[in-house]
Amino acid sequence: MASPGRAPTGSSGSSLTSMTTRPVVASPHRVFGPQTNDLVLQLRKRRIGKVILGGMLANMCVESHLRDLLEQGFEVVVARDATAAPRHPEWGYGYTAALINFKFLAHGVPTTDDVLKAMK
Repeated sequence: MASPGRAPTGSSGSSLTSMTTRPVVASPHRVFGPQTNDLVLQLRKRRIGKVILGGMLANMCVESHLRDLLEQGFEVVVARDATAAPRHPEWGYGYTAALINFKFLAHGVPTTDDVLKAMK
């Protein structure tokens, strides 16, 4: 059994948690965004309209998920201290680029502490 907000051990799927349901593991994405998995279906089946994003590759996977979920009509915030990105030796920090885009696109870019406070 997965703990809240985490995929089961050995899973490469995305995890989503609703305040009223147990965690559900969506099928893994194969590119950068959720277009190739069932994340949007899982969210819609549970009538979830607000999404909090975080993840390992802010400037690629997280941003792709953000853009697609916004296009699908979801309200999306990105927990800025729950994301990361690599540094390219010539082009700089992917994290900085991602944060700039998050601030242009997302409904908010709070810290995880702010997210937790808002959920209480």
